[in-house]
Amino acid sequence: MARVLGNYLRALREAQGLSPNQAGSHIRAHASKISRMETAHVSLKVRDVEDLLDLYGVDPKERAEITAMVQRSARPDWWQPYGEVVPDWLQGLIGLERDAHVIRTYETQFVPGLLQTPAYADAVVYSGHRLEPQHEREQRVALRLERQRRMTEPGAPVLWALIDEGVLYRPVGGPQVMREQLKYLLDVLRAPGVRLQIASWAASAQATPGAAVTYLRFAQGFLPDVVYLEHMTSAVYLDRLEDLDKYRAALDELSALAATPAASRVMLEEALHRYE
Repeated sequence: MARVLGNYLRALREAQGLSPNQAGSHIRAHASKISRMETAHVSLKVRDVEDLLDLYGVDPKERAEITAMVQRSARPDWWQPYGEVVPDWLQGLIGLERDAHVIRTYETQFVPGLLQTPAYADAVVYSGHRLEPQHEREQRVALRLERQRRMTEPGAPVLWALIDEGVLYRPVGGPQVMREQLKYLLDVLRAPGVRLQIASWAASAQATPGAAVTYLRFAQGFLPDVVYLEHMTSAVYLDRLEDLDKYRAALDELSALAATPAASRVMLEEALHRYE
């Protein structure tokens, strides 16, 4: 969330036509501190943020929401016990999941991490980290399952998942693991707070973001959306309006072409028969 708040503060400053040096003077600091705050390279302090919000002329309601978010961001991160297997580039996503209002995800290789069964998650983690000690792989799986659990808490974001049809036929972990995973996805179709669609091969051929993508939107309309693109050893976070528009349009188009939840159930059942 520090990344989102930093971008928000930068947008406010630029909208007022103020330089980092001018903003820094207002909080008794150098321009470099403003730059570090806006790029999430330093923890945000409530007093500094409140002073900047005064300078930028933010209305009281918005100010109260931002102050509350800064206070939450200062709390110890729940994933600290998993720190050994949580690289810096992943910590940002986990923090954003906590504060998002809607999470849209499109996956081309595997079932989305937030919808994986323990056995499926174990198989996926092993395939990507087989050279690691077993206890580290177990931590990775435990972290993934804890992220899932938090998605069931009150106030958790809505999850809108698009899964490429090929994922259903990729035998991750073997037939038994796939049977369990597909049955779980069938249950997910009835779960509140989750919208699941299967993108057929034909749909994916007509419209696709090009690779797996996670798109996060926040309830506070003044905060920018965030696109998350994960690679093997790094990740990219996008928040430029031009980038957001392109990814949102691609997801909207693919969602329109993908199977409805009812038709997705039929596709899941057909895939399940292949493993019986």
